[in-house]
Amino acid sequence: MDFIQNFPFFSILLSLGSGVLTSIMSARAARLWNTLILLVITAMSGVLFVYMLGAGEPYTFMMGHFPAPWGNEIRAGLLEAGMALFFCLVMLLSLKGGQEHIDAQVEGTKVNLYYIMINLLLSSLLALIYTNDLFTAYVFVEINTISACGLIMITQSGRTIEAATRYMIMASLGSGLLLMGLCILYDITGHLLMSNIKESVAYVYAQGTYNIPLIASIGMVVVGLAIKSALYPFHTWLPDAYGYSTASSAAILSSLVSKGYIFLLIKIFFRVVGFDIIVDSRIVNILFVFGLLGMIMGSVNAIMENDIRRMIAFSSVAQIGYIYMGLGLGTTTGMVASIFHILSHASTKSLLFIAGVGLTDASGDSKKFSDLTGSGYRSPAAGVAFTIGACSMVGIPLFSGFISKVQFAEAAVQNSLAKMLPTLICLAVSTVLNAIYFMKTVIRIYTPAGRDVKNTEAGAAAVISMREHPLYNLALLGMIILNVILGCCSQPIVDWITDGLAMFG
Repeated sequence: MDFIQNFPFFSILLSLGSGVLTSIMSARAARLWNTLILLVITAMSGVLFVYMLGAGEPYTFMMGHFPAPWGNEIRAGLLEAGMALFFCLVMLLSLKGGQEHIDAQVEGTKVNLYYIMINLLLSSLLALIYTNDLFTAYVFVEINTISACGLIMITQSGRTIEAATRYMIMASLGSGLLLMGLCILYDITGHLLMSNIKESVAYVYAQGTYNIPLIASIGMVVVGLAIKSALYPFHTWLPDAYGYSTASSAAILSSLVSKGYIFLLIKIFFRVVGFDIIVDSRIVNILFVFGLLGMIMGSVNAIMENDIRRMIAFSSVAQIGYIYMGLGLGTTTGMVASIFHILSHASTKSLLFIAGVGLTDASGDSKKFSDLTGSGYRSPAAGVAFTIGACSMVGIPLFSGFISKVQFAEAAVQNSLAKMLPTLICLAVSTVLNAIYFMKTVIRIYTPAGRDVKNTEAGAAAVISMREHPLYNLALLGMIILNVILGCCSQPIVDWITDGLAMFG
């Protein structure tokens, strides 16, 4: 075994161990240590990705002295390595972009607790990407949930505690359904290792003896993960959770946490149940319908908002609808489009949340649209970054969102008429709705502020603050570059996703 093949295990272990070490550190030491660990894990993920490009086939890593199915197992392929690298980059940029607000909004004695949650969250995301064992996946789903809840309520205001409580209730419901589904699946197959389960499921489904409990277990798993990833109409916890947490927390939660659950669902489709059985079960049709509803209703709710953070949060409901709509198409091209949109949405939504907090800072910390008038002039970097993120969400060429919508349209055209027409219609309607609420915000922030607009004097303070925290501008630049790379160099990325998905099964 090559030494590089240890990197997935090292990455999970490093982030888990850092969560323990951070608990005894000061705020400054915790921040520096977290940055160092993130850089190391990002570098290892990058090296592994390059290695997998050359290897051309996945490999399994046995943890401990006992082989599977008695011991635990990690599996790394091209798709897993690339996704781990991307998640680490987005988390690093989100943390550095919101660094000033973490220091300002989180009580000094609790800053190290914040980084405990970040380290545990990173370890859980990496475990969901790499694990080859369903029970291990469930354990890290729970670690992910608890960490995300801690990130929401760390400021301990009334709004964040309420949002965290609502999130925990919905997440517990999703976890319960997930666990019940996995228990039934284990009872049917007698295995927890993904590859072994897939063999048993194929045999059971072909025999037709346990098809009803099998479909029931798959349904519970799908609904459980749909609740946790905020598929419409299970999204009610999302606006408050994203709208009232710190800027970094909102960026990480919207960009990564829900995507980790969706990535696990894709793994279950391909490597646990088998995509042919998933399509044959008609479960994808249900995801397709709710995905279309989410695309429209998320945008409608965003239009009705007068708070920029909650507007961006409701936009996430629509974008998650896009991903589930792609899954619901039940084709490989639809799956590729959904995975590409996971990357597109993660890079864009983190950019919007971090840019949005710069605009609110330049408006006396007000999130109301009426007070954001002219904020693009008061905070130029945030204004440009938000405009680029908005263009991406609408689907303007050169940005990642445009490629996502083209990919979804191509996948729809290759499908049956029953799914092609609703997909194309909802894509068009959703794009118009996206343009309404994002472009009106861009127009608002670049409309010169009159004397009747409050907080215009905050511009000088905002500019000084940005000069004192150049990491904010660098983080915005990094997110913009990530978005443009996805938009302008999409074909190699689509090829990588296609090749990685071929290895996935």
